[in-house]
Amino acid sequence: MTPETRALVTYRLERANECVEEAELLLSTGHVNTSVDRCYYACFYAVSALLLAKGLSSPKRTGIRSLFHQQVVKPGLVGISAGQLYDRLFDNRQKSDYADLVTFKADDVRVWLQEVRASVGDIRELTLCEVEKETTT
Repeated sequence: MTPETRALVTYRLERANECVEEAELLLSTGHVNTSVDRCYYACFYAVSALLLAKGLSSPKRTGIRSLFHQQVVKPGLVGISAGQLYDRLFDNRQKSDYADLVTFKADDVRVWLQEVRASVGDIRELTLCEVEKETTT
């Protein structure tokens, strides 16, 4: 792994953590739909960091989603629930950003945020393991 790739992986992991914090802040101040957006991006940044650490990438968000399922969920590196969470957030972010008259319930998003926090943590650990493997080979 090049130093540039390692730096990008680190950046994406940091962005994932920032997005979790932003989602919490937005939810606590009543900005529920925007919190959904930040939940999605927390997962997106974590997943894209893991894929990059594995030498994989896609220029499209749908490609990242597909690679996550093929290379991480299907082989059992994370539970199926992590893949389902990512899919749910992907779809809900689309609704939140592009559909009219969509409002999410704060109680639902609060649960999703807990799931996001756990999933981002798990993906972070996997990513750090991938980086470590690259460092020792």
